[in-house]
Amino acid sequence: MSVSPLTVAHQQLDAVLPALQPLFSASDQSRLTAAIELLKKPQRFHETTLEITGDDGSTKSFRAFRSQHNDARGPFKGGIRFHQQVSEDEVQALSTWMTWKTAVVDLPLGGGKGGIIVDPKTLSSNELQKLSRAYAEWLADKIGPQQDIPAPDVNTNGEIMSWMLDAYEKKVGLHAPGTYTGKPLELGGSVGRTEATGQGGAFILQHHAERLGWKPAETTVAVQGFGNVGMWFARLAHGFGFKIVAVSDSSGGIYNADGLDPQQLETWKQEMGSFQKIAAEKNITFVAADEFVGVQADVLAPAALENAITADNVSQIVAHTVLELANGPTTPEAEAILVKNNVIVIPDVLANAGGVTVSYYEWVQNLSGDQWNAERVENSLRDKMLTAYDSIADWQERLEVSYRQAAYILAVKRVIDAMFLRGWV
Repeated sequence: MSVSPLTVAHQQLDAVLPALQPLFSASDQSRLTAAIELLKKPQRFHETTLEITGDDGSTKSFRAFRSQHNDARGPFKGGIRFHQQVSEDEVQALSTWMTWKTAVVDLPLGGGKGGIIVDPKTLSSNELQKLSRAYAEWLADKIGPQQDIPAPDVNTNGEIMSWMLDAYEKKVGLHAPGTYTGKPLELGGSVGRTEATGQGGAFILQHHAERLGWKPAETTVAVQGFGNVGMWFARLAHGFGFKIVAVSDSSGGIYNADGLDPQQLETWKQEMGSFQKIAAEKNITFVAADEFVGVQADVLAPAALENAITADNVSQIVAHTVLELANGPTTPEAEAILVKNNVIVIPDVLANAGGVTVSYYEWVQNLSGDQWNAERVENSLRDKMLTAYDSIADWQERLEVSYRQAAYILAVKRVIDAMFLRGWV
């Protein structure tokens, strides 16, 4: 039975409380405990049923959510996902992790997340646009550039953000491009946003390797999930000289100890559709989906959905480092085993924070009417990611805790400090 992501989020908060207590005065201990309890639920949670008219004239209904977790440090920020497994618990958990993620990289933002229970593959382009617009119209009085700033997530993209922005602006009667990020450049998007999450992860991998004294050409990497994040991460890490030895999708994965060329894989994926077919066609070693976490690699980068590494499969892992490019891919039980086995887990709130960081840069550009070039975006992203990594590594060494605990100590303290200053507790 899979673990609820919200349960995981709560367990992570409870686990960090003992480490936070010595950082607050004796008189603030009760306020600290109260703040932790407040942080276990979103400040606001919205849900509804959206209805659209399908191409065949029938009425189609979809459950939709928006979780606004905490805005003590700034407006809510977080993606919108279209997936058949979206749930209330998942959206709330993801909004919680977004709060930590924005705090880890020290952005003046809070955490939010949205979703619709739908398999977008079952909708025509016309139906998908209708659903996107219906969602944006429903959200119009709950979001805004100084209130809540949505972005793309699983199965959403710049085109969908364009539809949503247009529906929002028509509803409120003004231009407000800073309400949505992840937009096409023509509508106020930022260069570098498409690859940002994967690029941020690649910067972290590069810096992690330098800190440990690893040579990229001798460092092997396995990437679980070859969507936008996994694809860009693999391409950029390969460009930094790392050896990508394994990649996977839902059909399974392929492995080559001598290395794989991510751009060649992209071409093959477009031609053949799955890594299972690629393995058969190109005579490359196939790895079953449920065995992929155990492939021989120095770094395992889960870049798909949550709960990829659990107590049931953690014993397969031989990697030295798990780099969490997905949200919540490691359960607390699995991570406890990894830490005991001296496996470093670089948590999602750091490893995949590149996306929200460049979304923040897009928002800043929209608010100021400015346009940054690619060099400025890339350099700013690298600086943010490496500064956050160093801060977490310092806490990790000072307190002798895991990287996730260090990240949570840093992030949760920043959020609670803001809540204290505002007088919320």
